[in-house]
Order: sequence, then structure tokens, then C-alpha cells
Amino acid sequence: MNLLGLDTATAASAVCLLRADGRAFEVVPQVSALSARPAHASDLMPAVALVLEQAALRFGDLDALAVGVGPGAFTGLRIGIATARAIAAAQSLPVRPVSSLAALAAGAETELTLAVIDARRGQAFAALHRGAEEVWPPFVADPATLAERIRTASGTPDAVGDGAVRFRDVLEAAGARVAPEHSPLHVIRALHICRLGRSAPVAAPAAVIPEYLRLPDVTAQSPVAHP
Repeated sequence: MNLLGLDTATAASAVCLLRADGRAFEVVPQVSALSARPAHASDLMPAVALVLEQAALRFGDLDALAVGVGPGAFTGLRIGIATARAIAAAQSLPVRPVSSLAALAAGAETELTLAVIDARRGQAFAALHRGAEEVWPPFVADPATLAERIRTASGTPDAVGDGAVRFRDVLEAAGARVAPEHSPLHVIRALHICRLGRSAPVAAPAAVIPEYLRLPDVTAQSPVAHP
């Protein structure tokens, strides 16, 4: 199966094409992109075009798409999922939604992994994985609440993700190990979106929706009544 994977849950855009012969062609984000201004609208499709070219494939050669559905940044998720849905609809392809936190954890390859994405507003999106098993499903919490959960965990988790970097002091005080700030483990790689996507349930493009876990940062306001 030729599988194209995308993730835009953080400020970084990740793209990978996992070809049917097992070879992967990937655009791996720089760790510095996690703290930079998001550029999904301008860099996502060029990255898709690049991996297709490297794999010597065209859109018509794809068998499916895998996309990270979050949780993560509202605007970034919308762009990534809309892009995956548009490609899939144009090529009549199925989409395989994947948890961005699960993909982040898969990249750490540690026994007990706490995947943490910065949710802004002083909060974090997090999930705990023991190998491939999801111990804590994705949730959103402030650092103090997350620290309390870490203290109740059975084992010492290795924390990865931009949220782990931001809340390092709190997480380490609670007993977690946080990878060094510039470690590539903090980046969500689309290779892991593809690998998880191979066994993920198939969905029609229109049925793929972001996993926000909370209301977006910007919401429509009610009209103001004028006298």
C-alpha cells in the first residue's frame, strides 16, 4: 500500500510517503519549528509534492492517506485535515485518522511514554502509552493536574513533545524524565502517522474531524444588540 501521511497538530508540518515496498520518503520537521510561527498553509503542499517526487509516484498511485487528527492547535489541525480530505476526495481514497499524541509517543520508543503537546492557555494535551498500549487516552489539563497524574502512574514515564519542553520543571518534579530541549523526539514525525495508519480504521474523507478536546481559542461571538 502506498500511504501518504500528514500531521499539523503542532507548529511544525510533517509529511511522509510510505511506499508499498516499505521505503519511506519523509519531510522531518526541525525541532526549532515547534517554537516558530506556524506555516502549514505555505509549506504543507510543497512537502507533499517533494515526497511524491522522491518516491517517483503521483497522486493517482496512492492507496490511502493517514492524517494526525490531534489534539493540537486549532488552525493547524484544520489545515492538515482539510488538505488530507481534499486529496482523498479528489483521488477517491480512504483516510485513516491517527492520534497525533500516539504518533508522538511511537517516535520515542521507550517503555512508558508521556506524549505532551502544548495546548496554550497554560494547558497541555497529553496521553500515556506503554509501548503500543494506550494507558491514558488523550486529555487536556493544566500542569499541576498533569503532574498529579504522573505521580499516580505505575512507572517512570519519558515525556516528549513541545508541551513536555514547556512544562519541563513541573513534569520533572513529578517524576517524569524529559528529553533534552533540542531532541528530535519532541517532533511528531509523519512516518509514525503512516505506520499507525496502516492498521487504523478507514474513514470517508468527510467523516474525518479534528480531536480538539476543548473549544478553540477563537470562537464566534454573539451579535451585539444596539439600542
